[in-house]
Amino acid sequence: MAVRWLKDTMLFPPLVEANSDGLLAFGGDLSSERVLLAYENGIFPWYETGQPTMWWSPDPRFVLYPYKLKISNSSKKLLKSNKFKVTINHNFNDVILACAKIKRASQTGTWINDKMIDVYCELNQLGLAKSVEVLVDDDLVGGFYGVQLNDIIFSGESMFSYVSNASKIGLIKFIQMSKFKLIDCQVYSSHLESLGAEQISRSDFMQYLKPTKKI
Repeated sequence: MAVRWLKDTMLFPPLVEANSDGLLAFGGDLSSERVLLAYENGIFPWYETGQPTMWWSPDPRFVLYPYKLKISNSSKKLLKSNKFKVTINHNFNDVILACAKIKRASQTGTWINDKMIDVYCELNQLGLAKSVEVLVDDDLVGGFYGVQLNDIIFSGESMFSYVSNASKIGLIKFIQMSKFKLIDCQVYSSHLESLGAEQISRSDFMQYLKPTKKI
């Protein structure tokens, strides 16, 4: 089945129409309303500058159950040392800009372009996107950001580290400080797998979105 191009209406195709890679649709505006509708229905935007907007809903979905969080002995020592200070939503702009600028071995560019930054900053102002900051001596050395639609699920978007283990400790502390039942990691990552993330079916994932589902 060919991947659909979105029109001006605020509608997405049924999730079963996503291809084997999880790509559901192309195009459409990148307004906060459309992005929010996407998250409410298990869809997220992900594309690089020069490409059309791409909307994804992979099956299986990569997630982390907080009660299955794996903390290594080395991470336990770092947590006890209090080397890192972790804050929530104190500096969203700097975190998303750092995520956009960090070089990643598997990518030639960044999908966090100016349009993406604008829409997630708007969601942050609406209280729907949050950042986690990791600090050493008040300097930002790591962190991540994501979307929070309810008290059940947090959808992580991107993370960065200037210092080894900074984002890992940030995620561990964030999970310990919050009461989410599920962290949406979206797609496979060996780094997150080492922390206990696993794949579940899209249908199982969608059960966590029932309170917000709009389509």
